[in-house]
Amino acid sequence: MTAKEIRQKYLEFFASKGHTIVPSAPMVVKNDPTLMFTNAGMNQFKDIFLGNSAPKFPRATDSQKCLRVSGKHNDLEAVGHDGRHHTMFEMLGNWSFGDYFKTEAIDWAWELLTEVYKIDKTKLYATVFEGSAEDGTSLDEEARQAWLKHMPEDHVLLGNKHDNFWEMGDTGPCGPCSEIHIDLRSDEEIAAKPGRELVNTDNDEVIEIWNIVFMQYNRKADGHLELLPNKNVDTGMGFERLCMILQNKKSNYETDVFSGSIRKVEELSGHKYAEGGQVEVAMRVIADHLRAIAFSIADGQLPSNVKAGYVIRRILRRAVRYGYTFLGFTEPFLTRLVPQLVEDMGEAYPELKAQQKLVESVIREEENAFLRTLDRGIRMLDDKLAENAATKVLPGVDAFVLYDTYGFPIDLTELIATEKGYTVDLEGFNVELGKQKERARNATANEFGDWEEFHSGDEVTFLGYDTLTCEGAVLMKQRTVKQKNKTYFQLVFDKTPFYAEMGGQVGDTGRIVSAAGEEIAILNTVKENNLTIHLAERLPENPGAPFTLVVDAERRQSIMNNHTATHLLHQALREILGTHVEQKGSFVGPDYFRFDFSHFQKVTDEEIRAVEHRVNQLVRADEPLREKRDATMEEARGMGAMALFGEKYGDVVRVVRFGDSVELCGGTHTRSTGTIGLFKIISESAVAAGVRRIEAVTGAAAEGRIGAMEDMLRNLKAVMNNAPDLVASIHKLIEENTDARKQLEAVAAEKAARLAEKLYASAEEINGIRVVRFDSSVDPQLVRNVALLLQKKAENFVLAGAYAFDEKPNLVLMYSADLVAKGRNAGKDIREAAKAIQGGGGGQPGLATAGGRNLAGLPDALATLVRLATE
Repeated sequence: MTAKEIRQKYLEFFASKGHTIVPSAPMVVKNDPTLMFTNAGMNQFKDIFLGNSAPKFPRATDSQKCLRVSGKHNDLEAVGHDGRHHTMFEMLGNWSFGDYFKTEAIDWAWELLTEVYKIDKTKLYATVFEGSAEDGTSLDEEARQAWLKHMPEDHVLLGNKHDNFWEMGDTGPCGPCSEIHIDLRSDEEIAAKPGRELVNTDNDEVIEIWNIVFMQYNRKADGHLELLPNKNVDTGMGFERLCMILQNKKSNYETDVFSGSIRKVEELSGHKYAEGGQVEVAMRVIADHLRAIAFSIADGQLPSNVKAGYVIRRILRRAVRYGYTFLGFTEPFLTRLVPQLVEDMGEAYPELKAQQKLVESVIREEENAFLRTLDRGIRMLDDKLAENAATKVLPGVDAFVLYDTYGFPIDLTELIATEKGYTVDLEGFNVELGKQKERARNATANEFGDWEEFHSGDEVTFLGYDTLTCEGAVLMKQRTVKQKNKTYFQLVFDKTPFYAEMGGQVGDTGRIVSAAGEEIAILNTVKENNLTIHLAERLPENPGAPFTLVVDAERRQSIMNNHTATHLLHQALREILGTHVEQKGSFVGPDYFRFDFSHFQKVTDEEIRAVEHRVNQLVRADEPLREKRDATMEEARGMGAMALFGEKYGDVVRVVRFGDSVELCGGTHTRSTGTIGLFKIISESAVAAGVRRIEAVTGAAAEGRIGAMEDMLRNLKAVMNNAPDLVASIHKLIEENTDARKQLEAVAAEKAARLAEKLYASAEEINGIRVVRFDSSVDPQLVRNVALLLQKKAENFVLAGAYAFDEKPNLVLMYSADLVAKGRNAGKDIREAAKAIQGGGGGQPGLATAGGRNLAGLPDALATLVRLATE
């Protein structure tokens, strides 16, 4: 079976068992602060498992795209070195929400594997939870008996808490799990050693293929377990591993999931996968990482230096580095693999095909940037190696600076150092890396208390579209959270007018007031596991009292004006730049907003002016808000609403219309466009290849911006003596300044030439080398110009300078080209001399400079320079 057939048969099988086939959620998580990426098939059902949302159907199945590169599920460094680790992977899953439980889940797993996929029954093993005295749990006898209907007793094995008890996190839903393993060894190997002895021993041929989790407990903050009111089933089977088994391959990378990409890498590089060694590893890394990068970009996550964007950049750079080091790529190559990936996976995941042009452009720009970084890193590494020529050991601190500041991988540092006869102080590097990790852990350390429940209820009702106050809301639950050594208090109400931070729009602030008059400030509102959580300055004295919730009305109005303006801006951009423009991200706050969109060139000043004009036209039209809060996706599309890639929409969506602008949006909006008042763009820039960003302000903020510009013009006119033509006067001043600078440069050049002639004539000979000692107090730029003049005309010549300027010590060392050719290195020598002035410096082999703090050390520094130059 092909990979496409294997995926389809799984979905069709569970559909025949009454499961609803649901689409994969985006791999990039946007509205869950606890996750950056979808790392398991159950993520999109987390709210149901936590009891915060009611299930829409009792049974579900899907193939979910997942990414595991951070936290406890971090496979990144293992990827490529074996045939089964991946960053991005597909997880085949089926779920029961309070419907069937252990017996049915096990029976259907057995039926699918042995009757549909025709896997040899004798090669399969199952593990069940043996129980835990620590948690007070016993052997999962129900699961064991279910397996014994299908397998002999010596194929049903007991597993400990580490292997057979699944937990969502430190707290929350959890339960025993039953894993299915397969023995892929030859009959001779199996006869010599039975597979049961190799289950869960990290053997590459006796491997897990399916995990069936029985969620029946809730882990509390103090560690104890409570039974859940509804028991759920959550299963996950690695698609790539299943393809390897059914296609009778030894590695996931040999299946048709990856073979197309690997063939393309072979074609571009001239190497063959069959060469083995690092070539094979590199091709695996590239084929795997390409999927993670492309799907993340298609889901709306661009590479950057923070959070999820940093993870994607790190994956991309790892792929580029393997191609650069082991396959000889010195030009962008990942971008040329995207068409093959679209051919292989575009049918199952249409967002990949739709975003192909953007994906290729972003990857190309990132590759070019990192190839430049590699080039800089190699030059810097050469300098560091030269500094440590005596010991032939690169200090761990230097290796870490290359890694942390310049993105230069430690294994590439080792490779280059080894080629040049050096070793790397890995122990010192790991010490610095450990310090960095500790800093990161401290920065993200969180402590969550248990939710203290006061009233049970279903989902939180949001009333903020219609009102900014809510009388008599009931406090459902509260808890204390410690983050970054600060304590926060979280409150959940059954009804709220507070909008929770989501979809790029910031959360509301305001206050709650109890019937007894207690008033508590609400500092922010966030969404977590489908709960609207109010961050309060303190906990209420009487949580059971009725409360009035009041949103900060002025702040909310500014946010609503800005959010509506993003819709008008989107419309104007599509009208003026073209319908290729699509929203790629946004931030909506009270003071300003930013809007990211697809466009493959800089927006010109004329286009920006046209967009501003069009948006302000739409503002003045005072189009009223027309919305449909319960539209189906089909109805929404019929109304002209555009769905954005990378967004997960439910069965029911909200359509927001202002005139011809029609968007799917859950945010808050002003009642009509006229309340926006005024729209002003303050900047336009590039975010990534093919993605531009506009920042803008509205209303009073726009007035303030224009007022500041008027003030600046008024001040400029005053500086220019109120010249009637300000622009012409500024041009004239620039021209006069340019002429004066040229005259000054000519004078300086003449002065440098005279000083160079004087110094050249005063040179003394030491050990056959002509040397000029220089210690006069002169501008360092003049000294540099003199050194360059001497370097051009002199042979077998050294300029060694140690002088004070502006009460600071300075050094200069120049070697003529013939001395450099013989091995002299001014950059290396000047660093040694700079120790005398308590400073440092560097430069090229022919010319280097240094500065320091110790004026008294200048004579010793000059003596060192002369000594090093004439040894």
